[in-house]
Amino acid sequence: MSRRTYFIDEGLGETRGGVLLDDRPERLLIQRNDDSQRLALGARLRARVRHVEPALAMAFLDLGEGAEASLSFKPDSRPRQGEALEIEIRTEARVGKLATARLIGPAQGDPALLSPAPSLIDQLRDMARDGELITGKAARQIADEAEAEALEILHPLPGGGSIAIEPTRALTAIDVDVGERKGAEAKRVTRQANLAALGVAARVLRLKGLGGLVVFDMAGRGHDGAALMAAARAAFNPDNPGVSIGPISRFGTIELTVPRRTRPVTDILTDASGRISARTLAQRLVRRLEAEGRASPGGQLSGRCAPAVAEAAKPVLALLSARIGARFEVSADPDAPWDRIEVHAR
Repeated sequence: MSRRTYFIDEGLGETRGGVLLDDRPERLLIQRNDDSQRLALGARLRARVRHVEPALAMAFLDLGEGAEASLSFKPDSRPRQGEALEIEIRTEARVGKLATARLIGPAQGDPALLSPAPSLIDQLRDMARDGELITGKAARQIADEAEAEALEILHPLPGGGSIAIEPTRALTAIDVDVGERKGAEAKRVTRQANLAALGVAARVLRLKGLGGLVVFDMAGRGHDGAALMAAARAAFNPDNPGVSIGPISRFGTIELTVPRRTRPVTDILTDASGRISARTLAQRLVRRLEAEGRASPGGQLSGRCAPAVAEAAKPVLALLSARIGARFEVSADPDAPWDRIEVHAR
C-alpha cells in the first residue's frame, strides 16, 4: 500500500513544501514572498470585467494590483464590460496563459482580495491525508532533491529503462525507453517497462505541476490495452476529478488529459529561456550562506556568483543579515558561470 508523507522547508524569501509518495517526491509547492496572493489557487476575489470576447466566450478580468484572469462563460450568461463579479481562482497562471477563474456571482465594489487561498500547510495536509510531517534540515534536503528532479527531463524506471518528459505549448510528450532492462522474454520486459512508466510518469507530472493533454509513446508493439488502461487509471487517480484516458492507438500511443491547477514548477524555477532563473539561484546562494553560517557560528562568510544572481539576492540577503548578522559579503563576478555559486567561511 502506498505511503505519503509531507514536508515544509521555511526558508528566507520562500517556503517550499511537498509530498513524498513511498519516499519519492510527488508534489512540490513553492511560495515566494513577492508572489501575488490574488493569483493563488483557491483565492476568492471581487473582480471587474475589463473586456469581453463573445467569439471566444471569454471575459478578461481585472483583479486589482495588476493581476488578471480569464473567465469562460455560456452564451446565456455573458458578463458585461465594467461589471463587478465575485470569482475564485480555478487554475494558476503559467507562461503565456492567464489564470482562470470560476464565477461565484455578482458583486459590488472595486477589485479586492476577499479571502486568500488555503495555506501551504493546509494544501499539503489535504494531499498527504494522515501522513507524517517532516521539517528542519531533513525537509530542506528533500526540497532540494525534489527541485532537482522536477527540472530533469529523463527519469529512470524501477528495474531499468527510463522515460523522457518534455512539455510543449500544445501537450506534454512522454517517451518510454526500455533501455537495458533485463529479462529473458522481450515482450514481457517491454510490458513491465510500460506499466512501470505509467506509475512513474504520473508521480513526476504531479511533481512538475504539469497538466493538460499528455501523450505517451509506449515501448514496443502488440500492447495489452486492458492492462495499460487499468494501470493508467490507478496511476492518475490522485489527479481526479477531471482525468480522461483514451485507449492505446494503433501507433502505440496513449492520450489522456490531466486537470491543470497549480503553476508548473519549471515556470517558478526557470526564466523565459528555460535556464535556472537568477531568483532561483539567489535562493540557493542564501540557503548555502545560512547553512555555512550555522556551521561556523561567528565566522565571516563570503559568496561568489554571477552579477544577475547577486542582484536578485539583495532583498533576501537583507533577511539573512537580520537572522545571522551582517557577517557575510557576496561578490558579483562577471566571469563566473551562470549557475555556479561558491560559499566559504573565513
